Amino acid sequence: MEEIGLPSLSPEQKENLCVLAENAAQKYITSKIPQQKLATLDIVVEVEGEKPVTVNVDIELSLSPQIKHYNAEQLAHEAAQKAQEAAKAYLKEIACKSNK
Repeated sequence: MEEIGLPSLSPEQKENLCVLAENAAQKYITSKIPQQKLATLDIVVEVEGEKPVTVNVDIELSLSPQIKHYNAEQLAHEAAQKAQEAAKAYLKEIACKSNK
C-alpha cells in the first residue's frame, strides 16, 4: 500500500480495518458465486506495523464441483484486491480525520 500519512492506529481501528476488508472480500465473492456453491471460504486479514501499516489478505477458496465457469484462484485474487481497496479507503478516511 502507498504511504498516506496515518497516525498510529488504535486496536479498535485495526479491528475495524480487518472486519471491513474481510467483508469486502466476502461480498465480492458472494456477488459472483452463491454462498451455497462455495465449498470452502476462509478469509484472513492481518494488519501489521505502525508506519507504514501493512494489510495482508489471505483467501482460501474452493468451489463446488458444479461450478465450472469460474477459476477459484482468480476469484480469490480479485476478492483480495477488493479487500485491499476497502482497507485503503478506510485508512484514507482515518488520515483525513486525523489531519483536521
